[in-house]
Amino acid sequence: MAESAKTEEKRRAWGDEEPETEEDSPSADVAPVVDAGEASELKKIEELSITEKKGPLSDPEESEIQAVTSGNTVYEAAVKFEDLSLSKELIKGLYVEMGFTRPSKIQAVSLPMILTPPYKDLVAQAHNGSGKTTCFVLGMLSRVDPTKEGPQAMCICPTRELAQQNQAVLMRMGKYTGITSMCAIPTDSASYVPMYKRPEVKEHVVIGTPGTIKKLMTAKKLRTWNIKILVFDEADHMLAEDGFKDDSQRIMKDIRRESGGCQVLLFSATFNETVKSFVSNVVSDGNQIFVKKEELTLEKVKQYKVQCYRERERPNERLKIEVIKKILEFGEKIGQTIIFVRTKESARNLHKQLSNEGYECTSIQGALNTEDRDKIIKEFKDGLTQVLITTDLLARGFDQEQVNLVINNDLPVVYESLKRGSPEPDCEVYLHRVGRTGRFGRNGAVFNLLGSREEEALLEMIEHHFQHSIPKVDNWEDDKSIAKAIQDAGLK
Repeated sequence: MAESAKTEEKRRAWGDEEPETEEDSPSADVAPVVDAGEASELKKIEELSITEKKGPLSDPEESEIQAVTSGNTVYEAAVKFEDLSLSKELIKGLYVEMGFTRPSKIQAVSLPMILTPPYKDLVAQAHNGSGKTTCFVLGMLSRVDPTKEGPQAMCICPTRELAQQNQAVLMRMGKYTGITSMCAIPTDSASYVPMYKRPEVKEHVVIGTPGTIKKLMTAKKLRTWNIKILVFDEADHMLAEDGFKDDSQRIMKDIRRESGGCQVLLFSATFNETVKSFVSNVVSDGNQIFVKKEELTLEKVKQYKVQCYRERERPNERLKIEVIKKILEFGEKIGQTIIFVRTKESARNLHKQLSNEGYECTSIQGALNTEDRDKIIKEFKDGLTQVLITTDLLARGFDQEQVNLVINNDLPVVYESLKRGSPEPDCEVYLHRVGRTGRFGRNGAVFNLLGSREEEALLEMIEHHFQHSIPKVDNWEDDKSIAKAIQDAGLK
């Protein structure tokens, strides 16, 4: 990296604060081993301005990525991947296999921080679909020495689907490097292999869910003394009280102790205040990249609300079905659709009703066995099915470029608030749901179906949280209203 004059840094607890004045499975399995087989003029982060739009990755043009650095290291944004001193094998993987032409904005800012000694920890928040996965996958591949055997990089994910997806990206990007990887995720009891019968992990990169990885470490099948880089994908959920905090914290503590200290990367589109407080203690001397809360709503994605109830009448779920049918009439012509529901029972019921109406759709939720989940995901990713009904199992990180529409049949709520009898919206999950469309700067649309005045109030709280007004689709029974909404979203 080119060096420039050091600038005085102001250090705050969190960069976006203004200054004053699933895993339930008892078993785990290991996926097959796979082969992942001139400096230029740079701009300082403070002056970052990338206006070229050649590559497939982009952030909303008006978004402002801000960085707060720790220590005296001067980082400069990468205009080209060649600016990052990557191996020729990795450069080939980025251009030939991934089809990239240049770094996206989040990559341009974060990769120098990840790849420059002394390899500071990093907390990174950025838009869904902006290229975060490439940041930490490239970071892991860059730190691995393929001539040495054994785990040197690890990525922890909240779901088996996200772990498999991240491994697939690593396999493509690292195709020419000779780096191997394995996926540590839960499997059905029929595939269970007792831990004592399993061989010791020899692959270079381990990607998996926290419960499975912790079991492998406890059984001393996964040695971590050579781990150089530890990644938490969807880190806000991984470190939340109602997520995987205990397992994640134990894994991080054990790896740091055994490895003598490793670089920790925390990536997510959202970090709520509770998680921020915890992260500040876990990564007390790291760099930060963040986006202002009001800029996280993905302007490329047009969001709508549809009133699916009639005043002075009781809520009628049948009206939501009618609205979904109207949307799908147009949605099936322009790409794939994901429909989010709140519960497993809702997923089953909606799937049954739409199937009875003649719609070809599939549904996925945590109660399904792993074989069925994998089959449904593969069919959707291969384009064999156009409509996927899911709980929030796929709200985070699920990446399918052909998804142009998201329908929130039920708005996400904070579980604890339901038990209190006063529902509150889960704004972070809402944002992750929205992020399943509009991937990599593409256009997308989200329809929020409101079946009662209570659901309307929930959406108003979401609008207030993000300081983003969501327009209403009037007279949805008129085909032209839905068609216009989709057209206004840039979809045809």
